[in-house]
Amino acid sequence: MSRYYVYILTNRHHTVLYTGFTNDVGRRVYEHKHKLRAKFTKKYNCDKLLYYEEFTSAEEALHREKQIKRYRRGWKKNLINSLNPEWRDLYEDFFP
Repeated sequence: MSRYYVYILTNRHHTVLYTGFTNDVGRRVYEHKHKLRAKFTKKYNCDKLLYYEEFTSAEEALHREKQIKRYRRGWKKNLINSLNPEWRDLYEDFFP
């Protein structure tokens, strides 16, 4: 069964929130952390995984990504706080 993810990254100072979509969140965040193939996140040093949702359908995940990207920063912060109130890097969940 295929899995797809929508995720939110930030930088060290939490000044930027980046929303993305992937079929392998561990690999994709690794690419962000090592500044591979990611112009926006490289420029703004977004490499801390704050939030993610898992889907079995690419269409659902893409729809959700677009939905989250339309939200204002305050709503995104509430979304993150609902599952990760400490704003810890969830990448450790994939690669402890």
